[in-house]
Amino acid sequence: MRCADIQRMTKETKISLTLNLDGTGKANLSSGSGFLDHMLTLFAVYGCFDLTINCQGDTYVDDHHTVEDIGICLGLAFEKALSDKAGIARYGQAILPMDEALILAAIDISGRSYLGYDVPFETEKIGAFDTQLVEEFWQAFARTSGMTIHIRRLAGHNSHHVAEGVFKAMARCLRMACAVDPRQEGVIPSSKGLI
Repeated sequence: MRCADIQRMTKETKISLTLNLDGTGKANLSSGSGFLDHMLTLFAVYGCFDLTINCQGDTYVDDHHTVEDIGICLGLAFEKALSDKAGIARYGQAILPMDEALILAAIDISGRSYLGYDVPFETEKIGAFDTQLVEEFWQAFARTSGMTIHIRRLAGHNSHHVAEGVFKAMARCLRMACAVDPRQEGVIPSSKGLI
């Protein structure tokens, strides 16, 4: 089983996260942010990842530390669960529609952290959730997962739909990139022999 258990404790957050890459899309989430829980539920379902998160964060300040630290933990979980990356497809891409929104996302599980992000939002908030935190989440994820990630908004004006499209597109990309390729069993997917 390709699983990971991550614990993180700071003065701002206390997080427990478990991830099963080969799950069925079960999510048990308590982040302290209702909107983030919604996005991560979609992420688990559309990626077919089993994901459990319990976070106690300083949301009385705002959601920033909670969102960023969960992104850090999720990235660490993917890095740990993928181990040496042997046999994986490595690349994933999606162009995902969510009503009027259209999101492009692409991933390379390269060992090189990078986020190319061009997702403008029409509003500063979705309910109480700051739309800038979507980028913060994926920046933290990219940093700790060692992945090259590109996310673009191709169309869309409803901020909820755009954010939902981002999390769904990333789920589909990761599902594709993390998939085991039976023709490459035990092989590191790199001409260098190492990721």
